[in-house]
Amino acid sequence: MSWLSKVRNSLSSLNKRDTPDNLWIKCPSCGEMLFTQEFEANLSVCPRCEHHGRITAKVRFEQILDAGFTVLPTPEVEENPLNFRDTKKYSDRLKAARAANPYPDALTNAFGTIEGHKAVLGVQDFKFMGGSMGMAVGEAFVAGVEKAIAQKCGYIICTAAGGARMQEGILSLMQMPKTTVATRRLAAAGLPYIVILTDPTTGGVTASYAMLGDVQIAEPGALIGFAGQRVIQDTIREKLPDGFQRAEYLHDHGMVDMVVHRKDLKGTLAQLLGYLERKEAQ
Repeated sequence: MSWLSKVRNSLSSLNKRDTPDNLWIKCPSCGEMLFTQEFEANLSVCPRCEHHGRITAKVRFEQILDAGFTVLPTPEVEENPLNFRDTKKYSDRLKAARAANPYPDALTNAFGTIEGHKAVLGVQDFKFMGGSMGMAVGEAFVAGVEKAIAQKCGYIICTAAGGARMQEGILSLMQMPKTTVATRRLAAAGLPYIVILTDPTTGGVTASYAMLGDVQIAEPGALIGFAGQRVIQDTIREKLPDGFQRAEYLHDHGMVDMVVHRKDLKGTLAQLLGYLERKEAQ
């Protein structure tokens, strides 16, 4: 065997053994190939086009909360109450989603501080069945509100959802008024409720707690809406403007208070909590 063949075989073996499959990531917006490690170090924001990638609940907690936060237990609810089945049993879909995610459902709460300000932070994870809103999400939202009231601090929710969870039918839709009532309890207690709209926030989540914040923040470029753009366009029979249902468009039209880059989000939240929290509760 020639020396060139030996080198070629050695390199081939090295690539198979030591090169991870996720070394690179392609930006879905500009197509730039990025080192995954550098992309994650930049808060999962593309350094070229500023596209904000989707991140997990675990990463979101670490980015926003100070060190030492506590993840709250997810309330238990009846699983597959309608005995729903499509190509798979709903219970099997839940098992698969739980096997691929660190938390038992799409919404998880954590209690901690944001630059010293106490807060309960709820995060919807789009990786868990598209962040869909079912009974577990509704119960977790209410539990987060109750924790905030008990601690006399604000409740912050990061929304990311494709809408209601169809496998739970009307029980999923009932979470809309349920969570709306919970936000009124926060208001009655004089505590701040801040919404961070991330990509994507759609459907019944948008039609309920995602649009009821004292302050509405959106991440740049986030898709935010109720019905899909194609459905709206076919209904009104008009071409929709560029950027329709994106964070910047909603900000320009008064639906969102501010669009905040991910690197500035923690500082902005701390500032807002300082403005809104009850001083006598400290």
